[in-house]
Amino acid sequence: MKAGQWDPKQKKVVVNDIPKPSPAPNQFLVKIQSASLCHSDLMMEMRPDYPVTLGHEGVGHIESIGAEAENKGFKVGDAIGFDYFIGCCFKCEGCMVHNLRCETGNSKLQGFVVDGYFAEYAVVDWQNAVVLPKNLEMKKAAPLFCAGITSFHSVDSCELKEGQWLAIIGCGGLGQYAIQYAKAMGYKTIGLDINDSQLEMAKKLGADAVFNSMTNKNYVVQIKKLAGGNGCHAAAVYSASNAAYAGAPEVLRTGGLLMVIGIAPKPLDFINTFDLTTGRYRIKADSTSIPQRMKKAVDFTAKHNIQPEVEYNKIEDLPRMVADMHNGKAEKRQVVVFYE
Repeated sequence: MKAGQWDPKQKKVVVNDIPKPSPAPNQFLVKIQSASLCHSDLMMEMRPDYPVTLGHEGVGHIESIGAEAENKGFKVGDAIGFDYFIGCCFKCEGCMVHNLRCETGNSKLQGFVVDGYFAEYAVVDWQNAVVLPKNLEMKKAAPLFCAGITSFHSVDSCELKEGQWLAIIGCGGLGQYAIQYAKAMGYKTIGLDINDSQLEMAKKLGADAVFNSMTNKNYVVQIKKLAGGNGCHAAAVYSASNAAYAGAPEVLRTGGLLMVIGIAPKPLDFINTFDLTTGRYRIKADSTSIPQRMKKAVDFTAKHNIQPEVEYNKIEDLPRMVADMHNGKAEKRQVVVFYE
């Protein structure tokens, strides 16, 4: 089968012919319908010293079921989406928080240290999977299983009431999902970014207002005025930039919530205990989280017909897709479609 892999010797993404995998007893063999590129796929320093199939956002149909995965609510032919953790127990105290915290120490990330989803077939631990609602357009659904679910969890965890203001900082793939979720939940949204084209997309997706935080030097004052004079009730940071985080508290009202999602390269050195103990703002964080939380996100997505803007590609396009994302040219979610 064809697979898009990171080759550590060549230091580049290549498309190789590799053997079709066989599922372990607790796994499904999945015929991948589509897989999408996420910004974290660019973190090549996480890769081992051998070729690994990229991709941790995918959907497909169950081709076969391992003996221990039978009678778990799935059948051959089901259209499924799946998380990207493999080898963990899915039931210990650590796995109830995040599967990377599995107490067995066996958790691995598919698409990073073991083969992922930019391939015609992949294996998936059955505990990671969820059946796709029939009204969810499958070709657009792959980004849901990282970017979308992360965005849903983060917005859902912001503790907001209908009509309150949420600043969405970073209007790329995750931020665009977040705008749609926030609007569906009845919140007012402000998009913040330094890329005008992404701000235009945010406005198209329903943001009540957008601001370029680089070119508009008065954006904090304008946001506070728009949000009732005091600022936003919550600010969710989907950018991985330290500068994006440093500016986030400025748009919050007293007691507002700073939601951490993007993984910044350096510690957040603006945080101090005095601000937290005196209630200047509060801090929470969220992520793709655990499979037990997936169904709520998937069902909400299908109910409200929330879909990303996507660009369809073939597996042979993956090296160019990675280059485009690295160079900041990818404005839509880039998806490889293996079959219709």
